[in-house]
Amino acid sequence: MGGVHLLLDTHALLWWLDDDRRLSRRARNLIADADNTVYVSAATVWEIAIQVASGKLADPDGAVPRLPSILVERGMVALPNLPAHAIEAARLPPIHRDPFDRMCVAQARLGQCALVTNDTLMKRYDVKTVW
Repeated sequence: MGGVHLLLDTHALLWWLDDDRRLSRRARNLIADADNTVYVSAATVWEIAIQVASGKLADPDGAVPRLPSILVERGMVALPNLPAHAIEAARLPPIHRDPFDRMCVAQARLGQCALVTNDTLMKRYDVKTVW
Protein backbone atom coordinates (compact mmCIF):
# COMPACT_ATOMS: atom_id res chain seq x y z
CA MET A 1 0.00 0.00 0.00
CA GLY A 2 1.42 3.41 -1.00
CA GLY A 3 0.89 6.80 0.46
CA VAL A 4 1.63 8.06 3.93
CA HIS A 5 0.43 7.00 7.34
CA LEU A 6 -1.46 9.71 9.21
CA LEU A 7 -2.59 9.80 12.83
CA LEU A 8 -5.30 12.36 13.56
CA ASP A 9 -5.21 14.49 16.69
CA THR A 10 -8.61 14.96 18.34
CA HIS A 11 -9.33 18.39 16.87
CA ALA A 12 -8.28 17.21 13.40
CA LEU A 13 -10.70 14.28 13.61
CA LEU A 14 -13.57 16.41 14.86
CA TRP A 15 -12.98 19.09 12.24
CA TRP A 16 -12.73 16.44 9.49
CA LEU A 17 -15.98 14.80 10.56
CA ASP A 18 -17.74 18.18 10.81
CA ASP A 19 -16.23 19.51 7.55
CA ASP A 20 -14.96 22.41 9.64
CA ARG A 21 -12.88 24.97 7.72
CA ARG A 22 -10.46 25.29 10.65
CA LEU A 23 -8.88 22.09 9.32
CA SER A 24 -6.09 23.20 7.00
CA ARG A 25 -6.36 22.58 3.28
CA ARG A 26 -3.18 20.48 3.37
CA ALA A 27 -4.53 18.28 6.18
CA ARG A 28 -7.89 17.96 4.43
CA ASN A 29 -6.21 16.87 1.17
CA LEU A 30 -3.97 14.33 2.91
CA ILE A 31 -6.90 12.81 4.83
CA ALA A 32 -9.05 12.65 1.69
CA ASP A 33 -6.32 10.98 -0.39
CA ALA A 34 -7.29 7.31 -0.72
CA ASP A 35 -3.60 6.34 -1.07
CA ASN A 36 -2.98 7.41 2.52
CA THR A 37 -3.81 5.37 5.61
CA VAL A 38 -5.61 7.43 8.25
CA TYR A 39 -5.44 6.21 11.84
CA VAL A 40 -7.48 7.30 14.83
CA SER A 41 -6.20 6.41 18.27
CA ALA A 42 -8.43 4.73 20.82
CA ALA A 43 -7.16 7.51 23.11
CA THR A 44 -8.77 10.07 20.80
CA VAL A 45 -12.12 8.30 20.90
CA TRP A 46 -11.79 8.04 24.68
CA GLU A 47 -11.01 11.77 24.94
CA ILE A 48 -14.06 12.66 22.83
CA ALA A 49 -16.32 10.40 24.92
CA ILE A 50 -15.03 11.97 28.15
CA GLN A 51 -15.55 15.50 26.81
CA VAL A 52 -19.11 14.68 25.77
CA ALA A 53 -19.88 12.99 29.11
CA SER A 54 -18.53 16.00 31.03
CA GLY A 55 -20.47 18.49 28.92
CA LYS A 56 -17.35 20.11 27.43
CA LEU A 57 -18.25 18.89 23.94
CA ALA A 58 -21.71 18.76 22.41
CA ASP A 59 -22.99 15.62 20.74
CA PRO A 60 -26.50 16.59 19.60
CA ASP A 61 -26.79 13.67 17.18
CA GLY A 62 -25.59 11.08 19.71
CA ALA A 63 -22.69 10.12 17.43
CA VAL A 64 -20.20 9.07 20.12
CA PRO A 65 -21.51 5.50 20.51
CA ARG A 66 -21.34 5.17 16.72
CA LEU A 67 -17.78 6.50 16.38
CA PRO A 68 -16.22 3.10 15.66
CA SER A 69 -18.58 2.49 12.74
CA ILE A 70 -18.30 6.13 11.57
CA LEU A 71 -14.52 5.73 11.39
CA VAL A 72 -14.86 2.57 9.30
CA GLU A 73 -17.39 4.29 7.01
CA ARG A 74 -14.90 7.13 6.51
CA GLY A 75 -12.11 4.66 5.65
CA MET A 76 -10.15 5.25 8.84
CA VAL A 77 -8.33 2.65 10.90
CA ALA A 78 -8.76 2.40 14.68
CA LEU A 79 -5.40 2.28 16.45
CA PRO A 80 -5.48 0.47 19.80
CA ASN A 81 -3.50 1.71 22.78
CA LEU A 82 -0.80 -0.89 23.35
CA PRO A 83 1.60 -1.29 26.30
CA ALA A 84 4.50 -0.15 24.11
CA HIS A 85 2.59 3.07 23.37
CA ALA A 86 2.04 3.67 27.09
CA ILE A 87 5.74 3.16 27.84
CA GLU A 88 6.74 5.52 25.02
CA ALA A 89 4.25 8.15 26.21
CA ALA A 90 5.69 7.96 29.74
CA ARG A 91 9.22 8.44 28.36
CA LEU A 92 8.37 11.64 26.51
CA PRO A 93 9.75 14.89 27.91
CA PRO A 94 7.10 16.86 29.84
CA ILE A 95 6.38 19.32 27.03
CA HIS A 96 2.68 18.45 26.98
CA ARG A 97 0.80 17.43 30.10
CA ASP A 98 -2.34 16.11 28.36
CA PRO A 99 -2.15 12.28 28.52
CA PHE A 100 -4.28 11.86 25.39
CA ASP A 101 -1.94 14.06 23.37
CA ARG A 102 1.12 12.32 24.78
CA MET A 103 -0.38 8.97 23.74
CA CYS A 104 -0.92 10.27 20.19
CA VAL A 105 2.68 11.50 20.00
CA ALA A 106 3.92 8.11 21.22
CA GLN A 107 1.75 6.22 18.75
CA ALA A 108 2.83 8.43 15.85
CA ARG A 109 6.49 7.96 16.76
CA LEU A 110 6.28 4.19 17.12
CA GLY A 111 4.00 3.75 14.11
CA GLN A 112 6.02 6.09 11.90
CA CYS A 113 2.93 8.17 11.23
CA ALA A 114 2.68 11.86 10.50
CA LEU A 115 0.64 13.43 13.27
CA VAL A 116 -2.10 15.67 11.89
CA THR A 117 -2.29 18.46 14.45
CA ASN A 118 -2.30 22.20 14.89
CA ASP A 119 -1.22 21.88 18.54
CA THR A 120 2.03 23.82 18.90
CA LEU A 121 3.08 21.81 21.96
CA MET A 122 2.76 18.50 20.12
CA LYS A 123 4.85 19.92 17.28
CA ARG A 124 7.74 20.42 19.72
CA TYR A 125 8.21 16.65 20.11
CA ASP A 126 10.48 14.61 17.86
CA VAL A 127 7.57 13.52 15.67
CA LYS A 128 6.61 14.35 12.11
CA THR A 129 3.58 16.63 12.01
CA VAL A 130 1.47 17.98 9.18
CA TRP A 131 -1.01 20.78 9.10
